[in-house]
This record gives sequence, structure tokens and C-alpha cells, in this order.
Amino acid sequence: MVLEKLGSSLKDTLSKIAKSMFVDEKLLNELVKDIQKALLQADVNVQLVFTLSKQIKERGLKEEPPKGLDKKEHLINIVYEELTNFVGGEKKELSFNKKKPFKIMMVGLFGQGKTTTSGKLANYYAKRGFKVAMIGLDTFRPAAMEQVEQLGKQINVPVFVNKNEKDAVTVYKEFEAEYVNYDVLIVDTAGRDALDDELVTEITGITEVVQPDEKFLVMSADVGQAAQVQAEEFHKTCGVTGVIVTRMDGTAKAGGALSACAVTESPIIFLGIGEKVNDLEPFNPAGFIGRLLGMGDLEALLDKAKEAISEEDAADLGKKLLKGEFNLIDLYEQMAAMRKMGPLNKIVEMVPGFSQLKMPKEMLEGQDVKLDKWRFMLNSMTREELEDPEIITSQRVDRIAKGSGCSTKEMRELIKQYRQSKKMLKMMKGGDPEKMMKKLGGMQQKGMGKVKF
Repeated sequence: MVLEKLGSSLKDTLSKIAKSMFVDEKLLNELVKDIQKALLQADVNVQLVFTLSKQIKERGLKEEPPKGLDKKEHLINIVYEELTNFVGGEKKELSFNKKKPFKIMMVGLFGQGKTTTSGKLANYYAKRGFKVAMIGLDTFRPAAMEQVEQLGKQINVPVFVNKNEKDAVTVYKEFEAEYVNYDVLIVDTAGRDALDDELVTEITGITEVVQPDEKFLVMSADVGQAAQVQAEEFHKTCGVTGVIVTRMDGTAKAGGALSACAVTESPIIFLGIGEKVNDLEPFNPAGFIGRLLGMGDLEALLDKAKEAISEEDAADLGKKLLKGEFNLIDLYEQMAAMRKMGPLNKIVEMVPGFSQLKMPKEMLEGQDVKLDKWRFMLNSMTREELEDPEIITSQRVDRIAKGSGCSTKEMRELIKQYRQSKKMLKMMKGGDPEKMMKKLGGMQQKGMGKVKF
């Protein structure tokens, strides 16, 4: 996984701070060397690494800890804050004005995932209630128009293309009267192997006609240190306002792509975290660094939860739980929602404090397999058994296990899990979930330096 090694190295560095007896210049020098090594191995530009490490050292030597933090906690906070600023600082929120449509133009070189990301972006806004359309202006690459059309069908979003026209500006003008019917227009443009004169002329011409509200550069995580030059050149050509880094689910180092954005002052807006249309995640610098350092990302977790389960379903489940009602159907729905949120090992990363437990990767992956088996078993039960699990006798356990292709031991584990969940919910009955979440959020926001390693 991208930056997994960097995250592990940084956690080890912070652990060294937490275990140290004193915070002195010797510790700071060791800390800076560890951070430099970790970032350089992640393909971050050398000059940027030295600038960042210098800032961390200067702050560590000069600043006094604020009230409530000791020197070690303050030093951890400094590392967190400087790394957050390094990848963009504050999360950029797009300001959708009243003008229709809000136009987002996608630019980038060949092979960076631009067209696929256009589809993901269209899907992202469509799921949030916007009326979205896509327009394919890549008249250079063979089959580009077909790809845009297929993506449009997959996410149920209208697509404007003209396969017989080779001039991108002409294609855009052809459907101009239709655009006012949409809230958001995603404009997919052509790429090349390099930003040559032909591509510069084409992008300049499209920019003048489209007048986009946002211009997003799509860049792959494996582009390396060439990312800085690429970002600067595109910025000069069309004034890039944001960057989308793709293939964050791969094995690339990604440091080049992430740090180049800081140089061009074009913030990262989204991360492509997989091949499916839903695998697009808003980039929150604080949350991203929080995950790398093992501090969690509560905002991203809540965002995923909202996508996985509707407010109505959540409210309905909440009422049932307050009444003390909880059966295997509810457990099944919870599991289905969890699967929509993504792999368990990624969800755990977002929970503040959980990564400090150092749960083995194999164990988390094993939980995903277990959830699949439980789903098979639930599908093998009758409606009566799902609604009233207490009637499941040994004979029924044998039948369900055989029908699902699982063992009786696994079946009994499911029943045990159900009973434990029900018991825990009874213990929580009467508590205020909203207050609990606010408390957890407050811990993440103001207690970054208090995380124990």
C-alpha cells in the first residue's frame, strides 16, 4: 500500500520520542535524521525534506510547550503540524457558486487515470445530490469517447461526446445550450506523453472557451520526483487550482506527487484509492497525516459511514437499539454497511488510537474473511431464525453450517458474536451517542500530542 512504509517509519520515530527520558538537541537531531530518511525513501524532493526538517528542529529548540502538554507531547505535535502544512495545510472546500453549471476541467498526461477519475468525480457529486453531466473532449486518444460513455452509463450520469469531431473546442460548443440544466459539469480533456506545444495550445484554447471554475491536474502516485516539474508546467499553462493523486492503493512511494503540490501551491483535492467508481476520497491534510502517524482520521470515518448507511436507516436502527431490540438481521445490515466502508484494516486506521494497538495485518485481513463467512451463514437461515436467534438449536446449527459451506465452530462463533453485540448495546442503552462522538472528535482535535506510543 502507498506510503505504508513511510507511515511505519514515522510511527517508529514518534515512539522514540515518547520513550525518551529527555527532550534535548541530541534527541532532536536523531528525530530529524529519521524523518529525513523516511521522506527521502518515500521519493520526496531533497530540498523540500531539508526545509521541513529544519523547521521541525527550529521549533523544537525554540518553542515552549503550551499549557497541558509536556515537552515530548509538544514535539510530537510539532511533527504533526509541520507534516500537515507540508502536504497542504488546510482542507480545501470547493465553493459552488450560484452559476450553473459549476465547471471542473480535468488535465494531465497519458496514463495518469484522468478519464477514470473524471467518472469517479462525477459519481462523487451525483451521490451528494448534484445534477451532474460529463463532456468528453479527448479527441486525441482512440476509444477515449467510448470510455467516457461507459463510465457515464455505469454511474447513470449523462455524457456529451461527438466521435466524428476532432476539434475539442467545437465539441464543447456543440452542446453548450444543454449545460445550464446541470449543477456540475466534469470536462475531460486530452493528454499526451509529455506537455508539448500541441497539448499546451489545446489546453489553452479549451480553457478560454470553457472558463472552468476549477482546473484539476490528475497525477499518478508513481510519477516520482518528476511530479514537481509536471505540476509546475501545467500550472503555467492553465492555472491549476487543485490536484487529484491517483493509484494510492498501489505500491508506489507517492512522496513526489504529494509534495509537488505544496511547491506549486495547488492543493490536493482528492485521492484515488482504488479502481472502482466509489474509490475517490476527499483529501484532508490533517486527517491524512493523522493516519500516517497512527492518530486516526475521524472526519473520513464519519464521511464513509454516511455513504454506507442512510440517515433514515441509522435513525431506525437507533430506535430499535433504544428499545433493546437487536437480531441477526440488524447484525447483517451492520456488516453490509461496514463492507461498503472498505477493508477493515483501512477503517481501523481512521479510528483515533486504534493503530497504537499494533494489531497484526493478518488478523485484520482475517476479520474480512470471517465477515464473508458470516454473511453466507446468515443467508442460509430462515426469516424466523434471523428475527429470533434464540431458537437456533444444535440441530439448526448443523443445518445452517452445511447449507453455507462453513463449520459448526464458525456458526457458533457467529451466535457468540451476536450475543456479545447485544450485551454491549444493552450496556450502552441510555447513553448519548452524539455526545460520545463529540468527545471522540474533541480528543482527536486537541489531543494529537497526547497519543501514547
